[in-house]
Amino acid sequence: MALHKDEILNSLAATANIAQFVAFRPVGGRLVQSYCRISGFEENHRFQDATEAITALLGRSSDRMVNVRSYEPNSPRSREFVYGLQTVEEALAVLDRLAAEDLHLIVNETIDIHDGGVSGVVQGQLIEFAPDDTPRCVEKPGAASLPLALGLNILRTVYGFSAELSFAQNARIEFSVHPRPRGYHQRHTIVWELEWDAPGFLPAGLLWPNRFSRHLGDKVFGLLVANELGVPVPRTTVIGRRIAPFTFGRDTGSAEVWTRTAPTEPQPGLYTTVKGWLDPFSLLSSEDPDGSNIRSVLCQSAVRAQFSGAAVTGPKGEIIIEGRKGEGDQFMLGLQLPEKLPAFVVENVTAIYAVLASRLGPVRFEWVHDGDVVWIVQLHCGATGSTADVIVPGHADTWVEFDSSAGLETLRRMLASMPDRHGVLVIGRVGLTSHVADLLRKKNRPAKLKSNP
Repeated sequence: MALHKDEILNSLAATANIAQFVAFRPVGGRLVQSYCRISGFEENHRFQDATEAITALLGRSSDRMVNVRSYEPNSPRSREFVYGLQTVEEALAVLDRLAAEDLHLIVNETIDIHDGGVSGVVQGQLIEFAPDDTPRCVEKPGAASLPLALGLNILRTVYGFSAELSFAQNARIEFSVHPRPRGYHQRHTIVWELEWDAPGFLPAGLLWPNRFSRHLGDKVFGLLVANELGVPVPRTTVIGRRIAPFTFGRDTGSAEVWTRTAPTEPQPGLYTTVKGWLDPFSLLSSEDPDGSNIRSVLCQSAVRAQFSGAAVTGPKGEIIIEGRKGEGDQFMLGLQLPEKLPAFVVENVTAIYAVLASRLGPVRFEWVHDGDVVWIVQLHCGATGSTADVIVPGHADTWVEFDSSAGLETLRRMLASMPDRHGVLVIGRVGLTSHVADLLRKKNRPAKLKSNP
């Protein structure tokens, strides 16, 4: 016979870290305690009544709040879940209401979901999670969805410890990961629920932006994925708004650095990217004072650039590679034109593209070649509809000219005020992989190139 949720939690406490809890079952119209795990008391200590039990739990909970989870004994899925009750009276009122429906109840300590960590679910070889939410985040849009090994490695890199989620392949685990130790055993990983005999194969939808990529900064998430897939990423230290600094990537052999900003979603050329070190706190204060757009600042090892550029998946699945000799920041801003690249550079970039596309599907990335190694400095998912003279396909009633020499910010202002059904005619050549082209694609404005006479 299947175990009840309170039995499962009690059993889990022997090997896993759980939130402190006390459980009740409805018997003859009243609540009877079944199990409890509260620090400072012996296992399954018997309290006199629910009032005494909840008073003890509230007094020992890390955030002085409790949740109430209800369930039917013969159903593996929870019913109503009430979060963040602050007083004994509030908790007792919820217990009485749900017990009237003959539901079984678990009262557990509330653990802050806004502490910079994540909550989610592991099932088979799939892990899904999001910040600022309970494990039920997987029932909403935007949870990160990753193959289990890749997801666990990314969490270890970001938080500096391994999530304790080693269970059988047929298990479904609801969990949360926290920067500070929490729970009954005071560890970083909390297991909230464990179900057996769950389907083992579920495909990961490895796409971003998602809620976790926005939490870190889109640029950071893309580089973490590239790093875990084994392609060269320059050593990068991330100074985030809500997560302690962490470092990943490989030594490039250069003592110079780039300072890069990482907004929640791609904003081509909008925020600072500069060679050399800038004060990240001054940078955040000046470019994003309310903290709504830039999630982190990156200090990234420079690459001794022989060639630089970008690669995108074209409208027919083909790879488009553009670049030029030396560093590529001016090229990406549309201020320099692409040049013919040596065959060995194209071959090397194509090989990196094949590795990434085999795992992610259509991709876009910025690269730097040091003469021997191709380094990835940005990675995004998705293809482009651009062809040789069409940046964004589509019909426009009116075409508005934009001189590429005017710069990216002029284009950004022009797009912000442009009426509907107007397209952009770019005067002068720009790379199809440049930030100018990226911005036009992001705004989904019909756009095409017109060469200077």
